[in-house]
Amino acid sequence: MTDAERLIRAYYAAFNAGDRAAMLALLTDDVIHDPNQGARRTGKPAFTAFLAQMDAAYAEQIEDLVVMLDATGTRAAVEFTVRGQYLRTEDGLPEARGQRYTLPAGAFLAIRDGRIARIATQYNLPEWVRQVSA
Repeated sequence: MTDAERLIRAYYAAFNAGDRAAMLALLTDDVIHDPNQGARRTGKPAFTAFLAQMDAAYAEQIEDLVVMLDATGTRAAVEFTVRGQYLRTEDGLPEARGQRYTLPAGAFLAIRDGRIARIATQYNLPEWVRQVSA
């Protein structure tokens, strides 16, 4: 296993453990976060605020993680399954009632100086809406 793959697996393991400090320690200070929906966030403070918002509205675990790296170890794609529960209603989304969902997702990452410098997450929002609206 390469250093880049260890970094990425450590990041998602910290996510699953709810260890936000460990997640943040694996990011560059100027990390770029491109969410599936919404505006780009830059820097750890913006990403920290995003995590707090997500933790208040969702309880999620990442499963079936597959890591794919380029030859340089500076770019990666990950594919995974999100198993979650919708806890608090978000603006513009269906009402939260504790609904559970399972959703395929992925992310593209850039790695610099042994840390994650960019995370761009992708998932099918209409499918998520369908599941939590059922």
